[in-house]
Amino acid sequence: MAWFYLMLAGCLECAWAIGIKYTAGFSKPLPSLLTATAMVASFWLLSLAMKTIPVGTAYAVWTGIGATGVAIFGMLLFNEPRDLARIFCLLLIMAGVIGLRLFSGGE
Repeated sequence: MAWFYLMLAGCLECAWAIGIKYTAGFSKPLPSLLTATAMVASFWLLSLAMKTIPVGTAYAVWTGIGATGVAIFGMLLFNEPRDLARIFCLLLIMAGVIGLRLFSGGE
């Protein structure tokens, strides 16, 4: 269950990171509330995952999912660069996340 919490926490990290863009410096109430809720939920789920997953592994996976997801959503929503080198580097991050899951042992 810890890995499920961790994956969900990573997805919520993407949500709050993208959400910050829509808060306009936290001056828009609804986007700000949704973003803050996603932040709290993401950290809470990360803390649950860290009960059984080592802190270094959990944090690396959480930030890897967040970084990759935000970069992909940036390409889709904000027309950020989509060059092959950038996509290759994102694939390397995801390979690291998958590797940590496969070789971390435990749960």
